[in-house]
Amino acid sequence: MGRWLEHSVAVDIAAPVDLVWAVWSDLESMPLWMRWIESVKTLDDPDLTEWTLAAQGFRFQWKARITQRVEAQQLHWQSVGGLPTKGAVRFYPEADERTAVKLTVSYELPGVLAPLMDPKILGGLVSKELQANLDRFQELVEERARAR
Repeated sequence: MGRWLEHSVAVDIAAPVDLVWAVWSDLESMPLWMRWIESVKTLDDPDLTEWTLAAQGFRFQWKARITQRVEAQQLHWQSVGGLPTKGAVRFYPEADERTAVKLTVSYELPGVLAPLMDPKILGGLVSKELQANLDRFQELVEERARAR
């Protein structure tokens, strides 16, 4: 059994919460702004998706189930096969059509990799990448908000 690592990142987006929610909810478009995510496919059950991550020469696949969805407020998920992951994204509407977004992701470092990687170094790398992804998400949403 591996070791669980957790990361939280946040961003403030100059767009209304309904637009931020709509862009995030299009899970199959996540590879547009999540660099390590190669693909997301919605399966027959709309709350079940199949994910492929490709990074640093490693490739992982897993299925995830949405465990809680509160429109324009929060989305929680947990893997149901493959790479053990879970997480949540929360949306906080603010004044002047702004939205704060907080993303928390937890995953189990596979046992075969745990002895090869220092969790602090890997954690720093993953946190930095998650923040960069969220920053790209911010740019995408703000571009769409300007086009409205």
